[in-house]
Amino acid sequence: MTDRKETHQREDLPHYDHPSGGWGSLKSVAKHMGQERPSAGVMETLMRQNKPGGHMCTSCAWTKPPNPHIAEFCENGAKATLWDLTRDRCGPDFFARHTVSELRTWPDYDLEIEGRLTHPMRYDPVSDKYVEATWDEAFSAIGAKLREIRAKDPKSVVFYASGRASLETSYLYALLARLYGNNNLPDSSNMCHETTSVGLKNVTGSSVGTCVLSDFDHCDMILFFGQNTGTNSPRFLHPLRAAKKRGCQIVTFNPVREAGLVTFRDPQNPVEMLGGKETVISDRYLQLKPGGDVAVLAGLCKRVFEVDDEQGGGVIDRQFVAQHTSGWPEFEAKIREIDWADIERVSGLRHEDIVEVGEMYCNSEKVIGIYGMGLTQHVHGSLNIAMYVNLLLMRGNIGREGAGISPVRGHSNVQGQRTVGISEKPELVPLDKIDELFGFKSPRDEGTTTVDAVKGILDGSIKGFVSLGGNFARAIPDQGRADPAWQDLEINVQIATKLNRSHTLVGKEAWLLPCLVRSELDMQATGPQAVSMEDSLSMIHGSEGKREPASKMLRSEPFIVAGIAKATLDPNPKVKWDDWVGDYALVRDLIEETYPDKFTDFNARLFTAGGFYKGNPARERTWKTETGKAIFTAPKTLSALGQVPDKDSYTLVTVRSNDQFNTTIYGFNDRLRGLKTDRHVVMMNPEMIAKAGLTEGQEVTLSCAVDDGETREVGGLRVVPYDLPDDTVLAYYPETNPLVPLDYHDELSKTPAYKGVPVRIRA
Repeated sequence: MTDRKETHQREDLPHYDHPSGGWGSLKSVAKHMGQERPSAGVMETLMRQNKPGGHMCTSCAWTKPPNPHIAEFCENGAKATLWDLTRDRCGPDFFARHTVSELRTWPDYDLEIEGRLTHPMRYDPVSDKYVEATWDEAFSAIGAKLREIRAKDPKSVVFYASGRASLETSYLYALLARLYGNNNLPDSSNMCHETTSVGLKNVTGSSVGTCVLSDFDHCDMILFFGQNTGTNSPRFLHPLRAAKKRGCQIVTFNPVREAGLVTFRDPQNPVEMLGGKETVISDRYLQLKPGGDVAVLAGLCKRVFEVDDEQGGGVIDRQFVAQHTSGWPEFEAKIREIDWADIERVSGLRHEDIVEVGEMYCNSEKVIGIYGMGLTQHVHGSLNIAMYVNLLLMRGNIGREGAGISPVRGHSNVQGQRTVGISEKPELVPLDKIDELFGFKSPRDEGTTTVDAVKGILDGSIKGFVSLGGNFARAIPDQGRADPAWQDLEINVQIATKLNRSHTLVGKEAWLLPCLVRSELDMQATGPQAVSMEDSLSMIHGSEGKREPASKMLRSEPFIVAGIAKATLDPNPKVKWDDWVGDYALVRDLIEETYPDKFTDFNARLFTAGGFYKGNPARERTWKTETGKAIFTAPKTLSALGQVPDKDSYTLVTVRSNDQFNTTIYGFNDRLRGLKTDRHVVMMNPEMIAKAGLTEGQEVTLSCAVDDGETREVGGLRVVPYDLPDDTVLAYYPETNPLVPLDYHDELSKTPAYKGVPVRIRA
């Protein structure tokens, strides 16, 4: 086994030889500024980004501080805004030149780089092209088809939402689905953090994290598991830098050495930019094996018991455990019986390294646990989260200042959509209140998750698909197997800003409905409109765009949702679509009335600096669990993997590049990993390359090693040596999504196991 003790960069392998941030970030923004050629005023737009009275970034969900920096945007936030405000246009003339069959063969990047969609478009099967339509034509035809399907089976239509849509849009969209007759409201969290929503709720009673931004001013230790801050939430590096400056210790566990958690140079600090010393972020960076998180967390818990025994008590917060938790005896017995040799074997880390971090934890008063999709996207992802909570509960590190569990969400409002009713789980939504407000009976049966929706498309039980943003067909597991089945849909409606692969998988009817982006002026009957969203730390922020829309034919997301609803549903005097579209403040009043405990004085607090907190019972040590207390979990396995690699297989971890957000590819420079690539690569350490009889640059095929009767392969991948644990291969998402079986997902949440797929390599 390769020695994984410390994480000093192997200089002989591809890597980024600079701090994250710094001149590299500025050069990257400048490059994309030239590529997109945004119209004049883009800098003013960026300077308003993530500030009170400005627009909230459409990229990551990291929180916005009450006292923002001069530039409160990061490299990837700038890319997202520049991507939105490009001068390029994808209008009727473009679609007149290309058939849909041709566009289906284009790479993702080539589709999106064509620019902003400008007109409503209808798929014409005779010419195999999208043709221009009016909004009235679009709504009338969509409504007629949805009514026709509803008459046969209202549960055969899916209303999918990406994580970008505002709270106002999301509330109306969820209402549309329930008035239609189903809870088929999967969203992008089904593919990333649904494990948090389910797993964290089981053990703390809350489906979201317990920290707020000020906690990072008081913690003395931060643990990172499976989260790549440098690429996915770079603005988070500022509070991390501040924490390090005052002496906070940071330890990172990740199979991949990610530059953003190694060192950081603040692009807004002239001294650092002109040669000052960068900030070392991680005091320890340990590259565990994929799926080894359960074992590491069990080892840390075990060391807490050992130190408590050695010191005669005082390390474990037994008063907190007795008052606030359940399940302690079973948990303690299980952890004590686990053998260190098994922990080392499964984690790929040495006993002494885990012990060292465990002792750092024991000596720290206030600890925050950070995690990302490296924990959630596993077959035993929910156990990962439960084990993390175990560790924090042992020393009372949940429900007090400077401590807590803090998942870092991806898309900018993916958490907020769930808050205001986009959920397939009826028990999570105040349906009685909704029925009272709008005078109808909401469906009470469970709707479709993302996995269920794909199964329904495959077996033909889903007849219609409405997508509020996103690139669903590209983001899903079993991607290649599902593609042909889209043609059997009665209707596929896509609300979007740019062309993507989901738009080329047309059904018998297909519509492209172009919408405003968040930085654009949204003018309705009562004047300019603001929207809102919720960040990873449960803060609610207002957002108002100022830019001239890319096309006079663009409409806002609330307008489009209302247009579909009015054409589809029977009139209801309590459902006032036109009033709500004319004044979004009325929608916020409805949200407040539906969720009074979270949205008191919503409109009055909309532009509160730093947002307003929606609250979290677990932060107050009120545990809404089955036992009425936080729950300790005794692990039944030490690996989060569904299938541990044998001598002929490896564990595939799918990742995003530095030039990427979700399925959107901005370019081909994975700068923070030291790679410039066409993305068709597979990375593994040199020892594994040699052991497999392969050579650098050799072309190989990856095949899924799950034996379920299906053949799943992705070929044309070049071998790249990279610093990774043994038995591990790294490749890009979504290019390798076809390798992930639809049923290979977290046991509780059905989140696809993108971070732990068993694969084989064939030259």
